[in-house]
Amino acid sequence: MVGDGVNDAAAMATSDLGFAMGSGTDAAIAASDITLVRGDLSAVVVAIGLSRATLRIIKQNLGWAFGYNIAMVPLAAAGVVNPMLAGAAMAASSVCVVFNSLRLNRVRL
Repeated sequence: MVGDGVNDAAAMATSDLGFAMGSGTDAAIAASDITLVRGDLSAVVVAIGLSRATLRIIKQNLGWAFGYNIAMVPLAAAGVVNPMLAGAAMAASSVCVVFNSLRLNRVRL
């Protein structure tokens, strides 16, 4: 539901996802899930696209971080890999997560 007035607030509160225009009333902004700064409806499409891209990046980050930790921690505990190398891999996973998240700046919707 997208709205900007008092009469839209009830519908936004009960909808699965409510968008309020930033230029709307305080009641609509309070009842919505997302408040759009711009006053045009094309911002709804951009917001949905950005949220999907963000969820995709979060899943990638979790996969890579768990992959590093699942591989290196048992190897370091077993003595196969130097613990310093495992610690460096954990630091590298954090750097990879940050750089992967920065890709959201380049998302064109």
